[in-house]
Amino acid sequence: MEIIQWSEKYSVGIKKIDNQHKGIVVLINELFNLMSQGKAKDSMNEIFNQLTDYTKKHFYTEEAMLIKFAYYDYTQHKEEHKKFISKLTDLHKDFDKGKVTISIEILNFLKDWLINHILISDNKYAPFILKQDF
Repeated sequence: MEIIQWSEKYSVGIKKIDNQHKGIVVLINELFNLMSQGKAKDSMNEIFNQLTDYTKKHFYTEEAMLIKFAYYDYTQHKEEHKKFISKLTDLHKDFDKGKVTISIEILNFLKDWLINHILISDNKYAPFILKQDF
C-alpha cells in the first residue's frame, strides 16, 4: 500500500531531482506500510535516520544546482529545507522520548510537506533551471 503514489504531475523535469523525490516517496511509503502492519515502532529509528540522511543528500544536490545556476530565490528555498530537517529532527527526538507515537498525523505531515514542496517551491525553480544550458 502507498500513502503517496508517484505521478508525473510531481515531476520537475530534472531527472536527478525527480529520482531523488521518488526515493523520498519510497521511504514515506515504507513507513506507512510498517505502520499499517503494526511494525513501525520497532523500525522507527532506522526509518527516521534513513529519511533524514536521504533528505539531506537530496537537499544538498538541489541547493548545489540552485547555486550553480544562481537561482534568484535560493535563500528562501534553502530555508524551507532547513525548517523541514529541523521538524524531522524534532519528531525523531520526541519519538525517542516517548512524546509522540507514529501516527497518521506524522505521515500526513511528511506527505503534505513533500507534495507541497515539489508542486510549489520546486516547480518555481524548475523552469529557471531548465532554461539554463543544463
